[in-house]
Amino acid sequence: MTTPEASPSRDHQPLSDLHPVHQHLPRRPSWLCRVCAATWPCAFARMLLRVEYEGDRVALSIYMASQLYDATADLLTLNPDPGPDPRELFDRFLAWTAQPRL
Repeated sequence: MTTPEASPSRDHQPLSDLHPVHQHLPRRPSWLCRVCAATWPCAFARMLLRVEYEGDRVALSIYMASQLYDATADLLTLNPDPGPDPRELFDRFLAWTAQPRL
């Protein structure tokens, strides 16, 4: 059980309290990077995710599939006609997870 004096987990810290390297997170519902405004996952976020999931490409793919699911719903709500391109979203969220590191 946590006490009020316990330090908050990383998940509950304000973004401004995180080290800049951990701030490359998606801004919803646009799914742009909070730091560099590139489409998320930006190159830096991909690198950080590869490091975080090192040795477990399946877990990384499952995590990114869940992000793809959420992003599809958000982006479809923002722009229903013509809606997000499924191939572009697949490449953006999943295709890179199967590629070996360079």
